[in-house]
Amino acid sequence: MALRTRWLEALDEVEAATWDSLAGSDNPFVRHTFLAGLEATGCVLPELGWTPRHLTLWDGDTLVAAAPVYAKTNSHGEFVFDHAWAHAYSRYGLDYFPKLLCGVPYSPVTGPRLLARDAAARRALVETLRCACDDGFSSVHVNFHDDQDVAAFDDGWLERIDVQYHWENTAGWRDFDAFLGAMDHKHRKNIRQERAKVARAGIAFRVVHGDEASQADLAAMHRFYLQTFSEYGNRPAITMPFLQHLARAMPRALVIVLAERDGRPVAGALCLRGSDTLYGRYWGSVEQHPGLHFEACYYQGIDYCLREGLHRFEPGAQGEHKLARGFLPALVRSRHWIAEPAFRDALAPWCAEERAAIASYARSLEGSSPFRRDPS
Repeated sequence: MALRTRWLEALDEVEAATWDSLAGSDNPFVRHTFLAGLEATGCVLPELGWTPRHLTLWDGDTLVAAAPVYAKTNSHGEFVFDHAWAHAYSRYGLDYFPKLLCGVPYSPVTGPRLLARDAAARRALVETLRCACDDGFSSVHVNFHDDQDVAAFDDGWLERIDVQYHWENTAGWRDFDAFLGAMDHKHRKNIRQERAKVARAGIAFRVVHGDEASQADLAAMHRFYLQTFSEYGNRPAITMPFLQHLARAMPRALVIVLAERDGRPVAGALCLRGSDTLYGRYWGSVEQHPGLHFEACYYQGIDYCLREGLHRFEPGAQGEHKLARGFLPALVRSRHWIAEPAFRDALAPWCAEERAAIASYARSLEGSSPFRRDPS
């Protein structure tokens, strides 16, 4: 039976249980309540460059494949940078926008993008995405897809890679001291000194889940988020109603680290929790203290993972400074279909050179690991 294609202008056009039957519960970013919440609380809007155009494939009344898709009129909030591609299109009098993005807004987090019952349904999603360029889109981009999605793409899809820094409890550490014990003396000493500076500043930490966070806690975290965006001159997209939505609809997946001095919150880090992974997303502060960023964003997250039995911590995009703090290089991937054949052919060797350069860079970082080669 041929599958029926249905494009959704809002995720609420499909029931949460139906979508989540394919998305699963391991990765919070592709769950219906997260994606629909972005739309319902004003985080995803056409004026911000995001117009929902979610792809679903149906076998009769049964949803067999789906993908979170957006028509984009800019490249904001994607974290796979294609500004040079847009400029090249413009120089030749072609329109790069609108384009299609299959991914999660504002979230450089690896996870499933082709939600499907089997491999054949994933391939059907990819082919449908490719054909969507006939409707006036220059390209399709599938950002931060996981390993399970790889086989669905053929060689016509350009591959790009990048480096992030992830923490993994590969040695079964029971607590933070055991984690530090696996490091060489220099890095172990530096981390202890950083943590001591924060403690001497009179800063204490409180970690709350969504169902434990007060409205004041949520407001403080949102204020810190706005402060960070103001400092960098960027437009914030995450709204206070969205944080309230997460606290209510995903109460144990939302994890907030609050730094307090004299009983007043001065900094915070917002994370989401999956089945085995903690994801760091946003951070901000209204006071500057040595080591505060590292403690709130990295060490408190590691502590949380060790307490909760989580295996992995992904603190966000970029940041070579994370390496010295126990986060090791990890490759992340994206795939890109360029509708214009001449540009696709020209970009193929460029992407190959980029992959080689990034793979070489990742290998060069192996010698900078803070861990002792013989932890015994």
